[in-house]
Amino acid sequence: MRLPMVIKKDGSRQSFDTDKLRRGMARALEKRPVSAEALEQAVQRIAQHACDTGDGEIAVDALGALVMDELREMDGVAYVRFASVYRDFKDVDAFLAAVKSAID
Repeated sequence: MRLPMVIKKDGSRQSFDTDKLRRGMARALEKRPVSAEALEQAVQRIAQHACDTGDGEIAVDALGALVMDELREMDGVAYVRFASVYRDFKDVDAFLAAVKSAID
């Protein structure tokens, strides 16, 4: 599997880093009842999906959406933790919308 380049918000490109992805997800999942195996499977699914884009690149926003989808399925609290950092909520209403999304 050839991992794509990640297109950052500023337009720069960097190599897809599964270790960085794993660390970020693990931070969100800290002290949550999710196994290391489940985390690893999610990392592999995200990496595979990123490779399946076909053009050798993936936008950081698309990658973040993949991570949030996986976390939403794994653990609602982890999803909200990740979303609060990733989306950089500016007010309580945006935060509450993420919480509602996690429980729907």
